[in-house]
Amino acid sequence: MNHIIYMSRAVRPLSDQDLHELLEQCRRDNALHNVTGILFYSHGNIAQLIEGEPDIIGPLYEKIARDGRHSNVHKLADKPITERSFPGWSMAFHPLEPQGFHELTDFLLPEAVPESPSTLTIADALILDLVRQAVFNTERSASSAAPTLSSGGA
Repeated sequence: MNHIIYMSRAVRPLSDQDLHELLEQCRRDNALHNVTGILFYSHGNIAQLIEGEPDIIGPLYEKIARDGRHSNVHKLADKPITERSFPGWSMAFHPLEPQGFHELTDFLLPEAVPESPSTLTIADALILDLVRQAVFNTERSASSAAPTLSSGGA
């Protein structure tokens, strides 16, 4: 199993409805191919971690990189993993219309995004925290951003 972490920029802002439709598409497609992960979106900034079998997520990343809905796609990590870190696919974003947010299922507000799982290596947990900060433009305290050494190896 592998995971890939990337960042990109939406070519146009995505509405809450666009994000809802994207989640539905991802949920459907990922279930077919046993792909899991997490996607962050805020004000045109996108970051995603996808995990699954290399012969599935390699071509999936290439398809994502060619998708015309975003640009400046940069792969930050692509490596083998021993277990999934995000088995229950999630999408976190800053809603444009906060009053309607609570009607959306399987979405997380940025402040509700869980800490990096202990299954990630220290390096990948730091990368994920950096992309989370870049997307949401938020600061986390040094103690909450740093994974512990017992969290799954290097």
